[in-house]
Order: sequence, then structure tokens, then C-alpha cells
Amino acid sequence: MCDEIPCEEYHIAMSVETGDEMTRFPTELASRLCEGSCCRCCMEDERRFPAGGLEMVRNELPIITRSRLFRDLRELGVSTGQTVMLHVSVRAIGWIEGGPDVVLQSLFDVLGPKGTLMMYVGWEDAPDEKWPEDRQQAYLEECSPFDPATSRGNRHYSILAEYLRRWPSAFRSNHPEASIVSVGALAQWITENHPLQYPYGAGSPLAKLCEVGGKVLLLGAPLNTITLLHYAENMAKVPNKRIIRYKVPVLLNGKRVRIEIEDFDTSRGIVGNAEEYFQTIVRDYLSSGKGHSGNVGAAQSYLFDAPDLARFAIQWLEKSFGDSGIG
Repeated sequence: MCDEIPCEEYHIAMSVETGDEMTRFPTELASRLCEGSCCRCCMEDERRFPAGGLEMVRNELPIITRSRLFRDLRELGVSTGQTVMLHVSVRAIGWIEGGPDVVLQSLFDVLGPKGTLMMYVGWEDAPDEKWPEDRQQAYLEECSPFDPATSRGNRHYSILAEYLRRWPSAFRSNHPEASIVSVGALAQWITENHPLQYPYGAGSPLAKLCEVGGKVLLLGAPLNTITLLHYAENMAKVPNKRIIRYKVPVLLNGKRVRIEIEDFDTSRGIVGNAEEYFQTIVRDYLSSGKGHSGNVGAAQSYLFDAPDLARFAIQWLEKSFGDSGIG
């Protein structure tokens, strides 16, 4: 078995999406590929795969080592003592010798003891406002409450967030939907006192990332996955922002209680009838000559200055929607 995460959980989390180049492998193999870098137990037991399947994967993906990742990260601009928020697609990096957690180890090698790494982790059992009423009621009555110490992260965004949550000396914020996990010199401060209401705005871990002049690092992740842009949505002066409210069970002083949370709509966007704009903001930012780009392993990667990107995004949102009255 794997040291950190049970193999069965890992395979479910790492199913290959339609359109990924891995889909040319048989379905029963592709559904068990761990973002292109299988966990140790699978590497040691080729019987879990169709005949020749594991070797096919090894041959198809570039082999990436810890020392290679260290060099690539340094060349991109990651350096000792930085506070970095990571977004990553492990399979985009290549076949990582030692397993996916080597990505985290390589980042800690670069950041050193004075650096800090953080990721959005969320909650696997966070509610969905689109659920029918009977499911929402069952959820509120029966779902185990959110506990930052034990509740699993939302692995849809990256299995590495769950790895980081289980990392020695990791800290996790207490918000059931906007939860952040962090390891390093500023980890406790980054994650403490996370506001329950409007959790991506003032006082949030994202605000603190900007406060310390942190960085946003994308390793093979799409441009529209930058969580920091939700902070910009909160801070931008835009009329008629779309607001959502939802109830969740949480563990409070050892007891299960329901709380209601109010937030801007981070799923559909803060304004109605607007096209998805996160990717456009980041592309415009890159076109202005900001940010660093390069390859980490085989992954197209970017490093952004967090406060500068947030300022740019706030100005972009205010210019695009500030006087529109869209809502």
C-alpha cells in the first residue's frame, strides 16, 4: 500500500478526463492512471494493469526527477523564502520518479525553511446549491460535519492538495468550502482566523498571500484555475454582484452544528450574463508583459506576483463590469 493515500482512493481521484492524451489507453487502464504518475504500489505491481499497459505509460511520458524539478522551478523564478500558492496538474509534468509527492518535496527544497507553500483544498463533502431539495435536506441531517483536522479535501482540483493536507506540520483553515492548506514558516498565520462569511475576501488566506508579496505558481494547470482571482472578485467595486447562501454542518466545540454562509458566487461568476472571464484576465496580464513562463518538467508553467496580479484583476473587473449594471 502507499505510504500516504490508499491506492483505491488515489485511482478514483486520478481518473483521466476525456480529451487528455491518455484516453488512447484502454478505459480500464486510463481510469486508474494517477495523473500520469502512478503511486508506488502500482509501480511495484504491474498485474493491476492490462498486459504491457504500465510499460506503455512509462514509455509515453517523459521521466522527471526531483533534481530536474528543482532546477526547473529555480529557473522559473521560485526562490528561497517565498510564499507560494500552487496550482498543479501532475500528469502534465510527466512520469515523476518517486511519485507525485516529489513535486511537493522539490518545492520545499527550493523554498527552504523560511518559505511557505499553500494550496486550495476545499472539502470533498461541500454542498452544491444545484442539488434538489430532498438531497440538500438529507445532507444537512446526515453528512458528517466539516472538521479541518480530518475532512478530506476536494481532490477534483488536485490530489496534491490532499497530500499537502496530510503533510507533517501542515495547517488548514477552518472554512468548509474555501479551506486552504499550508506548510512552512507562515503556514499557521496564513490559515488562522479564516472568515466564514465572504471567505475569499478581506482577512482570508488569499488576502494574506498578497500582504506578504507572495507568488502564484501554475504547473500545467489551466489559466482559469487561479483561486486568487476570487479575492479580486471580492475586492472589485462592481455593482449587483451575485450572492449565494448555503448551509453546512461543521464541528464546533466538539458538537455538530449547522451554519449559514454568505459569499459572492465563485462558481458562476459575480455578474450575470458574463462569459467566463478568469482566463481572459490572466491572458491580458501576460500580454502586458507581466509574469514568468517556462517548463517545469514537461508542463507549461507560470509564476505570477500575487499582489500585482490581484491589482490587475480588480482593475480589469471594475473596467469591464463596474458601470455595466449587469447582475
